[in-house]
Amino acid sequence: MKKFIIDLRVKSVERIHERYVLMKLTDERELPEMQPGQFVEIRVDGSPSTFLRRPISINYVDKRQNELWLLVAAVGDGTRRLASLKAGDRLNCLLPLGHGFTMPQSADERLLLVGGGVGVAPLLYMGAEMKQTGHEPTFLLGARSASDLLMIDEFRKYGRVMVTTEDGTEGERGFVTNHSILGQEQFTRIATCGPTPMMKAVARYARGAGVDCEVSLENLMACGLGACLCCVEKTTEGNLCVCKEGPVFNIKKLLWQD
Repeated sequence: MKKFIIDLRVKSVERIHERYVLMKLTDERELPEMQPGQFVEIRVDGSPSTFLRRPISINYVDKRQNELWLLVAAVGDGTRRLASLKAGDRLNCLLPLGHGFTMPQSADERLLLVGGGVGVAPLLYMGAEMKQTGHEPTFLLGARSASDLLMIDEFRKYGRVMVTTEDGTEGERGFVTNHSILGQEQFTRIATCGPTPMMKAVARYARGAGVDCEVSLENLMACGLGACLCCVEKTTEGNLCVCKEGPVFNIKKLLWQD
């Protein structure tokens, strides 16, 4: 897929949580085609400590409004700078990068999309694209507490939403792999993104249940093109750059140890 370097215009920046903002970007021209699970590398201007681009998952693409949505966790100097931008500012973006999730191939597939923290971001666009093709996913979203759940109303537009919180303030108490739906229903495939311990737990469940599973890795991706070798992951095919060969991998290809 062709890559572009574009100065996108910030349309809005909405603080949806004390640590997260939802940024909507647009352009005078039609945005390039993007796939669920791909990401953007953003140049951060005005931050003396941020020398490399920041990789941000594609949260959603509103084709009617010609908008690209990015869910940004403001946790460091670079991302805090991004969170401080205003409507009308410009962002230099390299996109779309990487390989995304495998979309449903047949009408009888039942997909479970599992996310935690800011890892829920790419699952929204995946669910929206599935809905467009007549597939309704089940979302299983986890957080520490109810106040940490992100974009729940948006997810409900595209499928069933199941929730776990560690403190039990919403949904079922515990981690995503503790949710009762895993013992009550069968799925043909799982897609997951979030903290590595969560994804490894989901991968263990999938292997035990004999369910195909894809994970979106969040290794440090400095260049986004496979040149700097910062994001190398050991796989059954040798060391692969997550930014170029991923970030989405089938768990059968990974050498994760339990």
